[in-house]
Amino acid sequence: MRSTHAGGPRSGGSDRAFLLLACPCRGSVLLIDMSPEKVLGAALDELEGGRAVALCAIVETRGSVPQPRGTIVCVDQAARMTGSIGGGCVEADVRRRAHAALASQRDERATFELDHDFGYDDGMICGGSVEVTISILQPGTDGDSLAATVRQLIKGEAATLILRAPPPDRPALMAGAEATELCRIALEPQPTALIAGAGHIGRVLAQMVHTLGFRVVVLDDRADHASLKRFPLPIQVVIGDIAEMLGGFPINANTYVVIVTRGHKHDERALAAVLDSPAKYIGMIGSRRKVKVTLDDLRRAGANEERLARVHAPIGLSIGSVTAEEIAVSIAAQLVAVRRSERMPPTVGHRSGGSG
Repeated sequence: MRSTHAGGPRSGGSDRAFLLLACPCRGSVLLIDMSPEKVLGAALDELEGGRAVALCAIVETRGSVPQPRGTIVCVDQAARMTGSIGGGCVEADVRRRAHAALASQRDERATFELDHDFGYDDGMICGGSVEVTISILQPGTDGDSLAATVRQLIKGEAATLILRAPPPDRPALMAGAEATELCRIALEPQPTALIAGAGHIGRVLAQMVHTLGFRVVVLDDRADHASLKRFPLPIQVVIGDIAEMLGGFPINANTYVVIVTRGHKHDERALAAVLDSPAKYIGMIGSRRKVKVTLDDLRRAGANEERLARVHAPIGLSIGSVTAEEIAVSIAAQLVAVRRSERMPPTVGHRSGGSG
């Protein structure tokens, strides 16, 4: 097998991760989808260069706001910001306050009101408020722990980021003061969409789920289909025997396997290769008749019934899709639904002849 291209977390790719925020002053936990590798990578670059950096996090929201709790950004000593709090005046003010906090070496906590009078420069009116902590990271004390966090994310492992934050009744403290609270941000690695099949549906789906924050890997045995022209960076394409590649892929609980090969026998071999894997999601294209034939074949081969029951087949949410683009939408929607909830809407079959 061979890989035609790949993108890395700190090499300009758009790798993402989930953030699970827990703040002791609120006692709440929230799962959200953000891009922390880029933010933490920029902060780490500053620390490795011997410069302090401000790491800012939204720890509370009220009303309608552009970004959820757990959103993180970093601001360096040149006032450059990596990440986004949501744009407009709030972002400009967070940047200004973080830059000032770096100069004074003070951790801060501030509340920003987003209303008609706040003057969003992009015309957006939210009407809520956000509470932001600004934590000053020091190269001599915070670099090693931040580097370890980034390494864990790059390896696809969950990690915990601990930020100092002044308590609500003391909005500013010298960095590292004893009265500072600790906010723990649990980072889940970016989910991987492992797409078996580089046909029409696979091509459309790969582009679609990439925009949804998945790392995307496409497998096919046809070099003319698995090409840079059809799958531009940062999508990774690997050419070889599909079942063999699936069997050797490091599938974990954050992997979503989508089987959309060009035919029934390819789909069956692909499913057999991943059936006993710890994948978060396994879905296979096909009509109900084709799915029944495939599952019956695997049963006769000794497949575990419990494992078969967790396969999403026929694949996709029931939206009446017909074209490759519509089918890709239904599959992408199902992946999002699995990410966000264990309760799934009904599925619908998509053609028995494969994806091309």
